[in-house]
Amino acid sequence: MHKPSSDAVTSLSPGAILLIQLALALGGFAIGTGEFAIMGLMPNVAQDLGVSEPQVGHVISAYALGVVVGAPVLALLGARLPRRILLLLLMGCFALGNFASALAPTYEPLLIFRFIAGLPHGAYFGVAMLVAASMAPPHKRAKAVSRVLAGLTVAILIGNPLATWLGQFMSWRYAFALVGVIAITTIAMVAIFLPTDPNEQRSSPSGELRAFNRAPIWLALGIGAIGFAGMFCVFSYMAPTLLHVTGVGPGWIPLAMGVFGAGCIVGNSAGGWLFDRLRLRAVAWILAWSTLVLLVFPFAAHSLWTVLPAIFALGTMIALGPALQTHLMDVATGAQTLAAASNHAAFNVANALGPWLGGLAISAGMGWTITGYIGAATAIGGLALFVWAWRVQQKDGHI
Repeated sequence: MHKPSSDAVTSLSPGAILLIQLALALGGFAIGTGEFAIMGLMPNVAQDLGVSEPQVGHVISAYALGVVVGAPVLALLGARLPRRILLLLLMGCFALGNFASALAPTYEPLLIFRFIAGLPHGAYFGVAMLVAASMAPPHKRAKAVSRVLAGLTVAILIGNPLATWLGQFMSWRYAFALVGVIAITTIAMVAIFLPTDPNEQRSSPSGELRAFNRAPIWLALGIGAIGFAGMFCVFSYMAPTLLHVTGVGPGWIPLAMGVFGAGCIVGNSAGGWLFDRLRLRAVAWILAWSTLVLLVFPFAAHSLWTVLPAIFALGTMIALGPALQTHLMDVATGAQTLAAASNHAAFNVANALGPWLGGLAISAGMGWTITGYIGAATAIGGLALFVWAWRVQQKDGHI
């Protein structure tokens, strides 16, 4: 079970803790805006760079693969650093990657710069959530984690539509430049509000690796990597689906992104609330709900008045995030930093897998709405892994 790192952290005033949470959440806002902005601007990027929309899907996958590679590697390399210093370095790297993306001259450099921008993503969220959880009592850890993740969901509600509008009005490049500016603001806030904890417990890379290699950890990561791919499969191709299937104009895309973000706000809070009450069982309920949402989406996509509620429901699938993150804190004793960062690597395996599978099916002529059925299949795969994880927990006597 995760415990606060020291009295120095837990003795902070509620106001000081709130400012720290806001600073950490702003970093999540920057990352969320940077990760999802290109999904709303897929037609614009494709036209500007002279590539197809499925090829832009590969740009999304390049970022996700950067997260997959960077999360465990940077978490291990930074295991001995104070968490405050590590957060500053990670956000600095993220800012540079996004400024470079804004200046990418052609498609191939953009792929490389998005990969670089993705490297610090998972490690930042992992460390930020450990800091947030260390300041909360055990029965409110999931709520504290969801507050940091709120930056990500607010990004989807506000940052992503704003970046989409900015990209449509001026250029998609300005969207990534905006993300870089938000990242620099995060660096300033973390430097000001998050104190250095001289009593912070440090871990060794070798110790984290030894403690990490356990079935409950790998199964939790597998649930995220497979079960969450469906949301990204549908969301990555939402803009062209709205244009080609629903038949609306480009002006509706920022609104749809905002509706999705509103669903994420609800889902993020619900995920923390459910896990604090149901523990691991919450994951099964969220995956079952996700399967239903994804199966309905292809039917809802043909009308604006049905696709918008379906997009809202799609956003609620993010409830899986805080639930799995907190579960990992329970089962990853001795590998807190690596497991917390790897959870975001797992979710970005989903972010790479979903667009890739969707792009293959669309390129094969199966239509834009095939993404819903592919997504439902991945959610069912996540449920199968949950059953395995549940049996392992029962065998270990943790349920």
